[in-house]
Amino acid sequence: MTKKLFFFALVSVFLIAGTVSASHSWGNYHWGRTANPFTLELGDNVSGVWDAHLATTASDWSISSVLDTVVAAGKGKRNCRATDGRVEVCNAKYGANDWLGIAQIWVSGDHIVKGVAKVNDTYFDTPEYNTPEWRNLVMCQEVGHTLGLGHTDENFDNPPEGTCMDYTSDPAPNQHPNQHDYDMLEQIYAHLDSVDTVGSSDEGSGPGNGNGGGKGKPYGVGKDIDLENPSEWGTVVRTDAKNRSSLHERDFGNGEKLFTFVIWAE
Repeated sequence: MTKKLFFFALVSVFLIAGTVSASHSWGNYHWGRTANPFTLELGDNVSGVWDAHLATTASDWSISSVLDTVVAAGKGKRNCRATDGRVEVCNAKYGANDWLGIAQIWVSGDHIVKGVAKVNDTYFDTPEYNTPEWRNLVMCQEVGHTLGLGHTDENFDNPPEGTCMDYTSDPAPNQHPNQHDYDMLEQIYAHLDSVDTVGSSDEGSGPGNGNGGGKGKPYGVGKDIDLENPSEWGTVVRTDAKNRSSLHERDFGNGEKLFTFVIWAE
């Protein structure tokens, strides 16, 4: 083999390896649990038009070997209040604020302690977005964020990647997770923890305890902020290809943070 051919062979191997090992986890954040697979409740605070899409999302993510997502009675009530140890899923007419969906995740240390996923009917009630494809994509993506996954690509004009964690203008191929999403979840949850933040109780008062907690220890930080107001989301951590924010971080101190993921209307 000539030196030139050998060089191109090495480059090809490097590029293939880089593609396979590409990561779309965000930080080191994950649900604390002492065994796999674990079961995460998705609180159903959505109207009937969304029920089938929430059920599809729960079924899709449960294909993972490390976790199951199950639809449970909602506790979020009218303002989609987050409750410890689970994810509340909500829909409403949140206004012409340009976002289709947001996912908000509270962390204590490295552990996710609660989350919400919201879909904006101001846009989903319009002909452009009132389709099963768009509803499945956005619901799947917002719940995916609450599991520890980020976006795989943040350019709507790139070809679809076949995963709901991808920004796209063509939702049809991107309605569900793909194998790489499941592989990433296996990496994120490869280790076990000494604490369990899944299903931990929420007493509705008091600050977070700052230590990753466990059952019976409520996380109350940030309960009084307006979660639908972008000015309350904190520092912009990432921007998409159009220079719009895709991830915000609000730091409350003592290891307590709120992250907000955004998917914007085109």
